[in-house]
Amino acid sequence: MTENTQAISIAPERDIRRTTLPNGMVILTEQMPHLRSVAMGAWISAGSRHEAPEHNGISHFTEHMVFKGTKHRNALQIAREVDAIGGNLDAFTGKETVCFNMKVLDEHTPRALDILSDLVMNPTFAEEEVRRERGVILEEIKMDEDNPDYLVHEIFTQSFWQGHGLGKPILGTEKTVSSFERSTLLDFYNDRFHGGNIVFSAAGHIDHDRFVAMVTDRFAALPAGKSLQVEAPPKTAAKIILRNKKSLEQVQLCLGVPAPPLADESRYDTLLLNTILGGGMSSRLFQTVREEHGLAYSIYSDLSPYRDTGSLCVFAGTSADKALRLIELVMHELRRIKEHPVEADELRRAKDQLKGNLLLSLESSGSRMSNLARQQMYFDHFSGPQEILDRVESVKVESMQAMAQKLFHTERFALTMLGPLAGLKVEREHLAC
Repeated sequence: MTENTQAISIAPERDIRRTTLPNGMVILTEQMPHLRSVAMGAWISAGSRHEAPEHNGISHFTEHMVFKGTKHRNALQIAREVDAIGGNLDAFTGKETVCFNMKVLDEHTPRALDILSDLVMNPTFAEEEVRRERGVILEEIKMDEDNPDYLVHEIFTQSFWQGHGLGKPILGTEKTVSSFERSTLLDFYNDRFHGGNIVFSAAGHIDHDRFVAMVTDRFAALPAGKSLQVEAPPKTAAKIILRNKKSLEQVQLCLGVPAPPLADESRYDTLLLNTILGGGMSSRLFQTVREEHGLAYSIYSDLSPYRDTGSLCVFAGTSADKALRLIELVMHELRRIKEHPVEADELRRAKDQLKGNLLLSLESSGSRMSNLARQQMYFDHFSGPQEILDRVESVKVESMQAMAQKLFHTERFALTMLGPLAGLKVEREHLAC
């Protein structure tokens, strides 16, 4: 190995090692010798938020197209080779990343890497396949528009991050997707798929040096480059949007406020706040809205953190005649957690729940692989299990209440409601906090 490809041990507690290739590509591995599996993934550090408005949806389109054929394999050959080794090949597109990943038995690591690297390095974007996949994705857009849970979230997001890349739908729109041609995809691919914009992570029964040698052999020809620079943090719009859709039986509701970014130092305060509010069946919102008042079958809160911003949202579905009462109860719980310190036993339960969720999510090779890549991209630091436990335990009642007081203000709430509204009106005073 040359000097700039020396492996660095960066988290001895988890046996994590990192190597950076001359083209800027970062390779991460975590040795898990008790497993028989290896999960690996190529992570592109750019997603739908980085797209030009006229190219909205192109990251997702490109993700689909790499499976349609490479210089060495057609789509059927890819599928057969993956099945022949009992592998699980997948991909996804997010607001800030695109990932191509595979999980196999350790004995099939070289073959799996050969398939995965071929997808990333050698897609052909055949004209006929572009035309065919364009139709598939247009149907996917229609399918999601028929899903009220998805649709209310999408309407909320586009309004909340209005005019910013985070507000764009990951799938794109019928207009943008219909405009994509082979040349558009090739230009996008060449702009995004370069060494400085890719993290390749792997976890499981794997040897770092041997794995790096295999990855280097397949990715050394990847051109160098730098990660995309993220634009200025977006401003949020606290709008109340009521979208009437008579064909639905329920009113879907999304209520949210801006929240800290993913790497914020106070993120564990926010995680615990979210857990207590709507993170499970024992949460305040679930107990109040469903168990005590029977106003909804499903109600929960969720954090969506990004590199430079985030949101904390409450989601629920209910009948139109119960919607205002449901909003009233939600706002009551938000005011209560602002004004009154959480009792010690409730905080204890929330900490134990959060610690369980965080640590159990790291028990598989696939989750460790994803965790490696995300920590490299967002933190450049790799937390061991004990560090995570310590950070959760360090949260105090006072700091969590301070976070609630920081987040929950009447003028910051955005609300989207979708369904048979029948003249329902919601004013800013309904969101008093």
